[in-house]
Amino acid sequence: MTWSATVLTIQPEMFPGPLGLSLCGKALAQGLWSLETLDIRAHSTNRHGSVDDTPAGGGPGMVMRADIVAAAIDSVDRRHRPLILLSPRGQRLTQSRARHLAQGSGAILVCGRFEGIDQRVIEARALEEISIGDYVLSGGELAAMTLIDAVVRLQPGVVGADASLDEESFEHGLLEYPHYTRPQVWEGHEIPAILTSGHHQKVRDWRHAQSLELTKSRRPDLWDAYQRRAAGAATKH
Repeated sequence: MTWSATVLTIQPEMFPGPLGLSLCGKALAQGLWSLETLDIRAHSTNRHGSVDDTPAGGGPGMVMRADIVAAAIDSVDRRHRPLILLSPRGQRLTQSRARHLAQGSGAILVCGRFEGIDQRVIEARALEEISIGDYVLSGGELAAMTLIDAVVRLQPGVVGADASLDEESFEHGLLEYPHYTRPQVWEGHEIPAILTSGHHQKVRDWRHAQSLELTKSRRPDLWDAYQRRAAGAATKH
């Protein structure tokens, strides 16, 4: 079954954008995944195509209306796909979550704008809120593209070698090791000798050690989680 993304947005012209290029774009053209965009404004209740109103209780900005967003959601064939709202207050998108989504049939992604969408539709339609980081964007579209890219590249046939996926950052709870290629010497800097030694096991050991060191120094949170998992595995044995 082809992985299918449906994006609900008031800016459908933003898509496919970067998703139409490179690996994702080639896979889209080959039918390895599909993309549908639906304009939330099509469900507006007035001739101006308005989808928002002033916030209850006062305050700056505008809020997307529950009735209009709900109508847009209800117009979609869910096909057992999760409903996801891209939101800075959501659970952080991780490689593990992307992998889980990749194993399903697709996702329906709701892109908020303005100050956000009415809380009632989030609760009534059981939207799962997902964040791509601790910062605020102008809307959910770029976040939706990020999530789609992370999931699509895990689909069979999208990335050339499965081994490339297996060694990437976060796949085993560690950051990826450094990469090098020709020329052998560049601006006085040489490729580490171990990588051109021909000793494959030593190369694997070096790369693993580099991953450990990078994770420990740059991402203490990942390092602590990695150590806990390693300690748990050791206890079981």
